[in-house]
Amino acid sequence: MLASTLVFAGMAVAIRLAAEQLHAFEIAFFRNLFGLLFALPLLRRAGWRGLRSNRMGLYFVRCLIGLGAMLSGFWALVHLPLGQAIALSYATPLFVTIGAVLVLGEVVRARRWTAVAIGFVGVLIIVRPGISEVSPAALVALGSAALAASAAITIKFLSRTEPAEAIVIWMVLIMTPLSLLPALPVWAWPQGWQVWLWLVLTGLLGTAGHLLLTEAYKRGDVSALTPINFVQLPVVALLAWVLFDEGISRYTVIGAGVIFASTFYIVRREAKLARRAVTDKPIAKHSGTVHR
Repeated sequence: MLASTLVFAGMAVAIRLAAEQLHAFEIAFFRNLFGLLFALPLLRRAGWRGLRSNRMGLYFVRCLIGLGAMLSGFWALVHLPLGQAIALSYATPLFVTIGAVLVLGEVVRARRWTAVAIGFVGVLIIVRPGISEVSPAALVALGSAALAASAAITIKFLSRTEPAEAIVIWMVLIMTPLSLLPALPVWAWPQGWQVWLWLVLTGLLGTAGHLLLTEAYKRGDVSALTPINFVQLPVVALLAWVLFDEGISRYTVIGAGVIFASTFYIVRREAKLARRAVTDKPIAKHSGTVHR
């Protein structure tokens, strides 16, 4: 999980370095293109037969939502201080909780709703509406978090019947040509080997980060791994200060801490309820109790 966190931090920096010459939408296309190349070993291992599915419609919906999250997220990384962009991305689990209620029909009680509300207080601390002018890029970053949450919910649907490798492979196979469409109006050929290096790194680090994250969740408890994700903020803030002379405001740090504390509680609560559901399943069957 720590390796995944550091790899994604490196990808954010590579995106910003490539953005000195290219538009964020074009960077997103190259991230998918090179991500596809680095994912080819997965395709070879799974084989084309392993990709057969009768849920291609849901795959396309997932990729359209994921592309929207990627384009808006990359745009926010380019137009916001890196630390603030990363801090606002921590709001994704808050939107996942709301979507789980609206789409998946999950029952969420008062304590988790309170945690969600506190998390959005953290967002307000970062954005500070009414105190300072709200940056359009900050709103785009929040939109990206909401879209990422929607993509996560579609993955929950797909994972009920589809293997994890198929989900990853279909994602890059579909998103690569789709991401070319918004890149064409802003297209400019990269000039210089340094830019190509940053583009290759976005694909390599993006694919490696997802694989490491998947392996972490396979080996460990989500509630125990989640706190490690917060390491990304100081790492990105340090790199942004060294490479781009960007500081990080105390409001971003405080707001990120509030968001992280609320999402950490939500994750711990869901893990606790999942364990209780397994333990109490025979009892719940007869008593009809809903453990939330």
